[in-house]
Amino acid sequence: MSALAAPNEVVTRALLRQVNVPGLDRPAALITLDNGFDHTKPNSFGPGGLTSLDEAITAALAANPAFIAVTGKPYIFCVGADITSLPALENREQALEIGRLGHRVFARLKDSEVPTFAFVNGAAMGGGLELALHCHYRTLSAGAAALALPEVSLGLVPGWGGTQLLPNLIGIPAATQVILQNPLMQNKMLKPKQAAEMGIADVLLEPADFLERSLEWAAGVVSGTVTVTRPEVDKDMWAGVLYFARQTLDQRLHGAVPAAYKALDLLETAKDADFAAGTAAEDEALADLVFSEELRSGLYAFDLVQRRAKRPAGAPDKGLARPVTKVGIVGAGLMASQLALLFARRLQVPVVMTDLDQSRVDKGVGYVHTQIEKAVSKGRMDKGTAARLYSLVSGSVDKSVFADADFVIEAVFEDLTVKKQVWAELEKIVKPEAVLATNTSSLSITEMAADLEHPERVVGFHFFNPVAVLPLLEIVRGERTDDATLATAFAVGKQLKKSSVLVKDAPAFVVNRLLTRFLGTVFAAVDQGTPLDVANSALDPLGLPMRPLALLQLVGPAVAYHVGGTLHAAFPDRFGVSENLKRIADSGQPIVVDDQVNEDVAKLLVVGAQPLTAEQVRQNALDALAEEIRLMLDEGVVAEAQDIDLCMILGAGWPFHLGGVTPYLDRTGTSEGVTGRRFLPRGVASLR
Repeated sequence: MSALAAPNEVVTRALLRQVNVPGLDRPAALITLDNGFDHTKPNSFGPGGLTSLDEAITAALAANPAFIAVTGKPYIFCVGADITSLPALENREQALEIGRLGHRVFARLKDSEVPTFAFVNGAAMGGGLELALHCHYRTLSAGAAALALPEVSLGLVPGWGGTQLLPNLIGIPAATQVILQNPLMQNKMLKPKQAAEMGIADVLLEPADFLERSLEWAAGVVSGTVTVTRPEVDKDMWAGVLYFARQTLDQRLHGAVPAAYKALDLLETAKDADFAAGTAAEDEALADLVFSEELRSGLYAFDLVQRRAKRPAGAPDKGLARPVTKVGIVGAGLMASQLALLFARRLQVPVVMTDLDQSRVDKGVGYVHTQIEKAVSKGRMDKGTAARLYSLVSGSVDKSVFADADFVIEAVFEDLTVKKQVWAELEKIVKPEAVLATNTSSLSITEMAADLEHPERVVGFHFFNPVAVLPLLEIVRGERTDDATLATAFAVGKQLKKSSVLVKDAPAFVVNRLLTRFLGTVFAAVDQGTPLDVANSALDPLGLPMRPLALLQLVGPAVAYHVGGTLHAAFPDRFGVSENLKRIADSGQPIVVDDQVNEDVAKLLVVGAQPLTAEQVRQNALDALAEEIRLMLDEGVVAEAQDIDLCMILGAGWPFHLGGVTPYLDRTGTSEGVTGRRFLPRGVASLR
């Protein structure tokens, strides 16, 4: 055990008590996991926590209980291994030892002759969920906030039995979804109802009296009055599901995420191998991955999302924020309508939209109502909440409805003249302290506010589409934006449950500037004569969420051309304007269909006779990113490289295994080759 000592571990204690349960002739042993902090610091397992659980199981068995149950502190069951200690491991043997320790302790619950139960009262992730899987039975609170095996997203695998137990409990299709698909979809969580329907839990109970009902249900199981039935797992489909999963990984990741392929191998092992052999294979996989560059990038990215995103660099004192009791939205198109629903749901205040005519207003309000109805029909919203939201969202063609609004955001056509006209008109209507926010994706906040009497209350508030899904919010400070306006913007962003990053007023800010440079470089290769399919597949080794042409199609060629033009005007030496892109936009045809290049679009292009290889296209794109990031940092667009990575992860969906972008540029030598230095110190997001 000394080799595994983690001096900085926040030890999760396993607290044992005897509980008398009606209907049983002797007490049950209840083990509660608790690290001594509230729910904002979840339970996790390091060597000390595993040792405490081991001791509690020994003591529980010695008391000859009716059953043993494990539960967690309020709102938290356990979120898994203490991953912060992984970089401290010095050699492969230590990695093997931590895997074996977890397996040995958890297996005591699986192998126990005394019935064992997991009362999953709250968040259960990674090793926490694996602990529950080792128990003979599981109850689950309907209020549990997060359920997942997210390891693959970090560059690991479920290494404490998850790859062996889960597929043999719920079947290989569902297990593949939980272990592979969900982590690679921006770490998607399971909801309690979904987990129960899959069979991860035996019974779903309401949170108000969860512990009491769990004890009662467990007593019924032990006494025989409650019978637990589970469907038989179909092993005939095992090979077919994994074959399809491997094809999907190849198409999407192209070998870029070693952990995903390791997990796939382990799921294959789970079909026929005995449990000891399967968990030994998990130990070996864990030891291999602990010393990978992808894991270090993944841990770095995880830290950004979990910590830095919650404490935005440069944000002013939150005490300066003004209360927001009413929101106005200029525009009633798709983006504006998405914003209206988001503000109403999160802020629970009146939200009013305006547009040029009543039909547009009605369409915008109608969109909001339709989305509310869909949420109710799918069981994601109760009728009471729906009724309240219906009453909060309204529309008008008269902008005087903004007179008492505290926060007004515009989502109109991306044209500086149009936006300046909007603010000039609104400034005469809104109250002096109202915040004026713009959802512009590339235009200057300073120029937009230049002619106003109070430019200090104008702030950039840039969302990413789809608004309900992507968590990033770029908050842009103009040259005259004051601290009270900025503080209010950050407070509203937090209420909206967005991760806000402070950005300097610079062309296209962060994400759009980098993606435009990236796509521009790829498309420049097309203009030179590189075939569309070669340019489109050139970045495959990075394992990006989308190929370049699919991303261009999502953004929209017309929008990409417009943003490119804005950046070309600011930086003509680095951002070109492709007439081929305009041809595609004017044609209205899709660039790709089912991930294949549209040959009709290819025929529209006017290209040169200097095609590049895929390797040249890829390196040009990486070089361009490195150059642009260095320039952005030198300009002070954001505080540090970490904010660039956070923006790319949360706003563009760039994966954890790249660490966003700068760790990958560092470890491939691109940073030093282009800029003469690394973006991050050695060891921050790398092995050395």
